[in-house]
Amino acid sequence: MLTYTTLQSDRRKFLALTGLTVREFQQLLAAFPPAYQQVYPADHTAAGRPRRRHAGGGRKGQLHRPEDKLLFLLVYLKTYPLQVVLGELFDLSQPQVNYWIHQLLPAVQAALDRLGVRPERDPRHFAQAQPAAEAGPRLIIDGTERRRQRPKSPEKQALHYSGRKKKHCDKNVVIVNARRKRIDYLSRTYPGKAHEKKIADAEGISYPPEAVLYKDTGFQGYEPAVKKTCPAKKKAAPRGTHRR
Repeated sequence: MLTYTTLQSDRRKFLALTGLTVREFQQLLAAFPPAYQQVYPADHTAAGRPRRRHAGGGRKGQLHRPEDKLLFLLVYLKTYPLQVVLGELFDLSQPQVNYWIHQLLPAVQAALDRLGVRPERDPRHFAQAQPAAEAGPRLIIDGTERRRQRPKSPEKQALHYSGRKKKHCDKNVVIVNARRKRIDYLSRTYPGKAHEKKIADAEGISYPPEAVLYKDTGFQGYEPAVKKTCPAKKKAAPRGTHRR
């Protein structure tokens, strides 16, 4: 069974499975138990009804420690395995895996909110969310794709087919602050067929007027109200090569 105690000694594997270093995991872990209590108060059941007996009774589950709960969800979010595979890693049945995924997601979101590291989701408030002390922020906009199960209906298959690498996916646009190296904005989720520039246009993101925005070829023609936009530079063709 995969546990935090056994995994923390292998830092490379820990980073590969969770997307966090052990130090970053510990910082998130400090905020996770109070966030879990906030979402699921001890005097109420998981269904939200008042308890008739004290919390903590009954058989201990496989994920009874906060660090193992957090590890479980981070492994799911980073690797996105089948629920059966995740159950084999954590010694859980598939229904238990499904239960814990939905149980833990709100708690981890609340923990990230406590730490102040959740990206802005409202495009109208993005400019105000930037630190006031940071003059002329350097921002990078890019599109991200997340694989999803192939839909059964032909209409949904066509909608979510990205056209690249023969995969069906969901798509978001993110904006990264280059100086602070963190994602400051996360768009709504769009089907994989949507183009990055069209997503950015549809979002209507408000930028700090002194910002410098770096973009790749997927955002060609996207010119928001910023100080400067910097398109990606094309690599020069090696000498001796000829175009046909």
